[in-house]
Amino acid sequence: MKRTTIFVPEPLERDMQLYARRQRKPVAWVVREALAEYLTSRRPTTLPSFIGIGHSGQKDIAERHEDLLWTDPHGDRPRTDKPARRRAGAAQPKRPR
Repeated sequence: MKRTTIFVPEPLERDMQLYARRQRKPVAWVVREALAEYLTSRRPTTLPSFIGIGHSGQKDIAERHEDLLWTDPHGDRPRTDKPARRRAGAAQPKRPR
């Protein structure tokens, strides 16, 4: 933690002291909490510039993700390295140790 000095008007300092006493917390804690809340509420809400960079214009990608992952990107032939789907509750083969 880094120590810093701030100058505040006397009425604000009295209010801080009173609030800290009621909360049974040090004034430094009150200042840190207030500053953290203030800065958090003023963070920019704009999204990073790379959001939406891969927008395809298709609305069913999430629903078709399995088919899209396991289709040859240069045609509609199924890929040969698609893993076999397991049934829910089916016993899994044990791996040798």
